[in-house]
Amino acid sequence: MKLNDMKIRFLGGAGTVTGSKYLVEHAGRSVLVDCGLFQGYKNLRLRNWAPLPFDAGGLAAVVLTHAHLDHSGALPLLMRQGFRGAVHTSAATIELCQLLLPDSGHIQEEDAAFANRHHRSKHEPALPLYTAQEARDTLPLLAAMPFDTWHDLMPGLRMQLRPAGHILGAASVLLESAGCRVLFSGDIGRPDDPVMRPAADIDGADFIVVESTYGDRLHDPTDVEGLIGAVITRTVKRGGTVVVPSFAVGRAQVLLHLIHRLKASGAIPDVPVFLDSPMAVDATAIYRRFGSQHRLSPHDCEQMFHAAKMVRTVDDSRALNALRYPAVIISASGMATGGRVLHHLKTRAADARNTILFAGFQAPGTRGARLVAGERSIRIFGEDIAVNAEVVNVQGLSAHADAAQLTAWLRTCPNVPRRVFVTHGEPGPADALRQCIAHELGWPASTPLMGDEVDLPQAG
Repeated sequence: MKLNDMKIRFLGGAGTVTGSKYLVEHAGRSVLVDCGLFQGYKNLRLRNWAPLPFDAGGLAAVVLTHAHLDHSGALPLLMRQGFRGAVHTSAATIELCQLLLPDSGHIQEEDAAFANRHHRSKHEPALPLYTAQEARDTLPLLAAMPFDTWHDLMPGLRMQLRPAGHILGAASVLLESAGCRVLFSGDIGRPDDPVMRPAADIDGADFIVVESTYGDRLHDPTDVEGLIGAVITRTVKRGGTVVVPSFAVGRAQVLLHLIHRLKASGAIPDVPVFLDSPMAVDATAIYRRFGSQHRLSPHDCEQMFHAAKMVRTVDDSRALNALRYPAVIISASGMATGGRVLHHLKTRAADARNTILFAGFQAPGTRGARLVAGERSIRIFGEDIAVNAEVVNVQGLSAHADAAQLTAWLRTCPNVPRRVFVTHGEPGPADALRQCIAHELGWPASTPLMGDEVDLPQAG
């Protein structure tokens, strides 16, 4: 490896769809692209407790593709291990991180406190992975960068953010050294997303690191709006409530937009809708400030914000469990791994009149994935809860591009890359996309394993 060549170490998002971390080494210094939490199976979550396998204090910089916790949620751990540099990302991502990171720390503290009260931990005392204050302490490190503008990260290495769709602020990261370009896709949005604009075309790359969350499938062509309307209507007819575990950022806003449209057209009964997530409430307001990144008009944003009663306080959230009339409750988290939605599931999962409506990818090992797979009992707060409610998973609401859409995005590259690294997917989807890239595009492609290192030599 020559002094000016680059090297990537795949420290997350390799062989799994969570924990994205890519360490890029150049000229004796390092940059970290994404700093995400591992989620899902316990053996993955345990990785969050292990020291990061590099010198955090020696990093030149961090670059975030977007705010979702599987890409940003380990920043407090990075700071604990000595990082004090800049975290470069888009302005919208900063605003969303200001919501997501402290909330993540708060949930960690709540989970530890619950385990200690009920003696449900092997550790005495159970400790949070990090606290809300530790999360807040990382926020001053976040530095806003405009899209499509070059910025020097360190001598000989510069970067650019490219719009990726997916959620507000989401970006692909283009690194360039001596003419050698490495593109990290981040999470690529759908070109037909009802809210977000499509990802920008690729502006040339020698190496591409591409996500593969849906690398082995196509999105269901079913009319999603009509499907959601049918679920709500039949649940209301039997006197039930629709509980929607939803990601607070991105998915909740799409749901509100579609529910507003369904009500306005008379396609569903005019039942009460509640958005029970302070973070989702605040995230919805952010859409008003970044109109150029999404398809909604100012009027659409206002209608989306008023499509539900915004529930902020714990008391108001608890009051929803006492409702005895049909309603729609949208609440975080999207994979039912934590948050207020667990209380609603505990209250309503056993009643066959109700519906649990999932609206997107459920990572293997999560409570959401087990429910979608048909499990008839789930454990919540140490108690086994019968699942008699109807369970529906609306695949068409995913904010990720599917296999064909990822391939179409890759085709926009004006040159043939020297290699594509397929990451951020379970082994099946990742390998399916690798094969598609190799066979359909004729490009060299591989699926790195956790801990793999690859040299990226300059041409010639």
